[in-house]
Amino acid sequence: MKFKYIYQQFFSHISIIIVAFLLLSLLFSHYVENLIYENKAEELISYGDAILKDMKESPIASDQILNQYSNVLAARKMSFSMFDRDRNLYLVNNHGPAIKNLSAKEWDKITHGGKLIVKSDTRFGQEGVTFVVLPYLENGRFFGGLLLTSPISGSSIMIQQINKFLLFTILIAFGVSFLQSWFLSRIHVNRIKRLREATSLVSAGNYQVNVHSSNFDEIGELANDFNHMVDKINVSMEEIDSLENRRRQFLADVSHEMRTPLTTISGVVEGLKNDMIPEEDKERGINLVSQEAKRLIRLVNENLDYDKIRSNQIQLFREDIQLLEVLEIIHEQLLLQAEEKNNRIVVDSSPDVMVNADYDRLVQILINITKNSIQFTSNGTIWLRGRTEQNSTIIEVEDTGIGIDPKEIENIWRRFYKADISRTSNPYGEFGLGLSIVKQLVLLHNGDIEVFSEEGKGTKFVIVLKNQE
Repeated sequence: MKFKYIYQQFFSHISIIIVAFLLLSLLFSHYVENLIYENKAEELISYGDAILKDMKESPIASDQILNQYSNVLAARKMSFSMFDRDRNLYLVNNHGPAIKNLSAKEWDKITHGGKLIVKSDTRFGQEGVTFVVLPYLENGRFFGGLLLTSPISGSSIMIQQINKFLLFTILIAFGVSFLQSWFLSRIHVNRIKRLREATSLVSAGNYQVNVHSSNFDEIGELANDFNHMVDKINVSMEEIDSLENRRRQFLADVSHEMRTPLTTISGVVEGLKNDMIPEEDKERGINLVSQEAKRLIRLVNENLDYDKIRSNQIQLFREDIQLLEVLEIIHEQLLLQAEEKNNRIVVDSSPDVMVNADYDRLVQILINITKNSIQFTSNGTIWLRGRTEQNSTIIEVEDTGIGIDPKEIENIWRRFYKADISRTSNPYGEFGLGLSIVKQLVLLHNGDIEVFSEEGKGTKFVIVLKNQE
């Protein structure tokens, strides 16, 4: 069974208010009633004490004293009776009642000097009365007492009037609280309703939703958290779109890079199979197939290496290495490639310069960067430099090649970025994965790499690796 939240809020508020008003009204009514009866009883006691005191002080003039008080009490619709120790009446004013209607317990209390107070009773007539009984003692001996009564009709009318006004007040307050509860319930429910509608929009795929938030209460904080959630979803969706675009671009680039060597291999194999290639060209064709196969293997290996690095599957074994020795190894390995393009490699590093790194990965980093410099430099110079600076080792690879547009520097770290260059100006057909791997390996070393370049004036790679303490 569905029970709307606004009605839950409303009935919960109203039920609390009703219970509170009922309790307060009952307590107040009871308090006022007791207060009225107590005032009436205190008034009777004050008259009774005054009568007994005056009679004790002037026993000779007791008749005159009683007549005076009789007139006063009669004017206030009160009556009194005097009785002896045997409950016999010997003086009655204004039809005062007999003392014989008292119970044994009440009589025992009076005979021992106690005052008897009854706020409301009907034993002394048809109409309810308030009465008090005061004992008369002489030297501790009980000789009788004084019974004073007052009808409660006046008090009852007063109590009824108070209860009537109290009822009107409760009804007015209940009406105001009814409207206020409904208004407040609608405010709270509308805030939750806005959140529900926003959630529905998000579930439908709209991630541009924003709700009013505040730190005033939990609902405002919930709205604040909702907005943060939507912002994170937006960021995640942008990342997903970016990854999807990169995936598509990656597939397109890989397909393009693999199509050329596969087409070459397929053509040469078909030519050899059908004896379409002259005998003198067969060896060159076989060499071409071998080169293209190696090119495909290199492409696959570089992709696997890149994915391992991105997924943190590469474990580094760092050690202190003499940088000059590494740079000389790079020089020896790439010297022939450099000479093919009339380039020279210059090593500039002090023997005492040490670098804390994984040896194999450091060689991989420097070979990739140096190959990149050789690839885009002709009839120029490539410098391999190393130095120590502020507890870090600085490695520089600088060339005098064609350079890079400063606007494109950040793009060189993208996977397959250089594939476009290779297709237009690079005769070697490199795949553009090398620099992406370099960037990841440097980050794994907690290092930093920067590129400074200008078109037509060369490029400089600067690697900063912190030494382990």
